Amino acid sequence: MDLRKADLIGANLREANLGKVNLSDANLKGANLKGANLSKADLTGAFLRGADLFEAELSKADLIKADLIEADLSGVNFSEANLNEAVLIGANLSDANFRGADLFEADLEEANLIGANLSDVNLREANLIKANLSGANLSGADLTDADFRAANLSDANLREADLIFADLSGADLSRTTLQGADLSAASLVEANLTNADLTSCCVYGVSAWELKLEGTKQQNLVITHGEPAITVDDIEVAQFVYLLLHNERIRGVIDTITSKAVLILGRFTDARKAVLDALREELRKHNYLPILFDFSVPATRDITETVSLLARMARFIIADLTDPSSIPKELEAIVPSLAVPVQPLLEGASRPYSMFKDYWKYEWVLPVYRYEGLEPLLATLAEKVIAPAEGKVRALEERRRMIEAELIKP
Repeated sequence: MDLRKADLIGANLREANLGKVNLSDANLKGANLKGANLSKADLTGAFLRGADLFEAELSKADLIKADLIEADLSGVNFSEANLNEAVLIGANLSDANFRGADLFEADLEEANLIGANLSDVNLREANLIKANLSGANLSGADLTDADFRAANLSDANLREADLIFADLSGADLSRTTLQGADLSAASLVEANLTNADLTSCCVYGVSAWELKLEGTKQQNLVITHGEPAITVDDIEVAQFVYLLLHNERIRGVIDTITSKAVLILGRFTDARKAVLDALREELRKHNYLPILFDFSVPATRDITETVSLLARMARFIIADLTDPSSIPKELEAIVPSLAVPVQPLLEGASRPYSMFKDYWKYEWVLPVYRYEGLEPLLATLAEKVIAPAEGKVRALEERRRMIEAELIKP
């Protein structure tokens, strides 16, 4: 039967047998097609906006560029159907069966795909922004370049799915199964992966920032592509490890930080900050990379955690004990657990804060250098501050080498 370009607006075609019928470019806006048989029908370019196709049969049908905006397609069988460039914005596709269907460049923005079967489908370059795919089965699906921004994929099955270059920014992937999925070059910025399973995923080139990873399984994540497999167990460090292995500039930056960084601690009142700023400028003249702790602390870390992280990157630490405020807490977080030379400074004849004497038992804490004003401090910085600190760096390195040598003796 040939119904090309037929005007069937609002028609009642409930449970009609329209298998293999040519309905290309037909106007079926608002039509009732509940339970209808449209298997192998040609609906290319058909206008089905707002139509009711609840539990209709559309297996192997052609729906290329069909307009199905806000249509009720719940429970529909789309197996092996061709929906290339079909428009399904806001459509209800809950529990629909798309197994083996072709949805290349389909527009499914804000569509309801709860519980849908999308296994082995082609969704390359499809638009699924804000779509609800909770509990959907996308195992083995080709999702290359698909856009899942802010989509709900909670409890979905994406086992062995191809997500190369997919955009999952802000998506909800909580409790989602992604075992063996290929996430190469995918964007996961601000994605929620709480209690998700990423076991054996390929994460080569993935963009992973501000993730929610509470309870997430992250074993055997593959960080290489087309070369011997290297695996890690943390998606947030995967990109960093890969850069370390393959980017000489990154390795050079890390070497520069650890060989030249000097952490400056002190109090940031107007008077004291002038001293710290001058120290920073003078250290630069001596080819160091000064890190002055004078910035907003990241929301996820308190002050001591941030200072401790910076201290682990430093060659040595300069701590101005004059008029201390947070210095006692900062040193408490650093000194007992981290063998990094600390050169204390103190202006004038004032005494160090009372608890500072407890640090003399740590050999990497140097004697306090007292100075009388900013100009004398800068004039003697190389001899009285830098030289002792560098001497302690070398002494600690030598001691470490000796201990390592003893450990490997036969």
